[in-house]
Amino acid sequence: MHSTTTKLRRGGGLIERYREFLPVSPATPIISLGEGNTPLISSPRLSERVGRGCEVFIKNEGVNPTGSFKDRGMTVAVSKAIERGTTALICASTGNTSASAAAYAARAGILCVVILPAGKIATGKLLQAFAYGAKTIAIDGNFDDALRIVRELGETGDFTIVNSINPNRIAGQKTAAFEIVDELGDAPDFHLLPVGNAGNITAYWAGYREYLAHERSTKLPAMIGFQAVGAAPIFQDHIIEKPETIASAIRIGNPASWKQARAAMVESRGAIDVVSDEDILAAQKWLAQHEGIFVEPASAASIAGLFKCCDSADATYSLQKIRDASRIVCTVTGHGLKDPDVIIGQMKELKPVAATVTDVRRAIEL
Repeated sequence: MHSTTTKLRRGGGLIERYREFLPVSPATPIISLGEGNTPLISSPRLSERVGRGCEVFIKNEGVNPTGSFKDRGMTVAVSKAIERGTTALICASTGNTSASAAAYAARAGILCVVILPAGKIATGKLLQAFAYGAKTIAIDGNFDDALRIVRELGETGDFTIVNSINPNRIAGQKTAAFEIVDELGDAPDFHLLPVGNAGNITAYWAGYREYLAHERSTKLPAMIGFQAVGAAPIFQDHIIEKPETIASAIRIGNPASWKQARAAMVESRGAIDVVSDEDILAAQKWLAQHEGIFVEPASAASIAGLFKCCDSADATYSLQKIRDASRIVCTVTGHGLKDPDVIIGQMKELKPVAATVTDVRRAIEL
């Protein structure tokens, strides 16, 4: 009997684990794929880059069921939608939201409609939406156009919107902050993460504040967000009509959670900064080859940001004078296989050699 109960609870994913902090009741049907409980990885080489005995940890959200952090919010949003009797979900997406919404809709047995900006979606993410059976519609426009259409369709009552404008999404995503505190024993001193639609930085800040209020932690981290240079509306303080960056997941010119994200950075005494596409791709490669963690380009914005905070004189927030033995967490939001096109373009053609030890050794260049 005991083992059966444990198995049922484990199947509930993060909702079962953090039920007391989430907007669910005993009547809420839990739609879960076992999301959450992602690894917080100690990163010795990144720690060396910071120096002075500081510790850097990577919160690897790319190991969620559909390969990104979006699953955290989606389990709550879809569970609440099913509780209300919803028969169809709708979302605008640069990729990860569509993959997650489609998977959780499939799990719940309902329709999912995805509105995508044509030609702007990474291959791995578009493939996921199709695989999970979503009705996928591409528009001649960008993400912000897609979200405008989704908002209008949501007002008809035919669909539940599962973008981060849905507060249940933010509620689910804040559990990542809970996990970090539970594992470290307290909140970190600094938390760095990519910023696109800005729901994630909003959610982490809400989670840290909630845990502090419940005396599960003793402090709050400075929240430091990073946008791509070509898609930096919060940093530039104005809407970007045609955002451009190699990091498709943060190619957003008018973030839905702009105001909340700005508040999180001000209240936490953090900052918003920008990183170039070149720095993002260099950080993606560095993280894979030095820490063994392969992330999509958008995820690498937090790592590029860490390097900028450590090395650059024009960084908005410098880590050069922080307290010794500070703890720094960097969130990486999605798996590298989500957006493989850049890496594929860099790969050399594999030319076979003869099947002998001598030829293989020569190819290895030993």
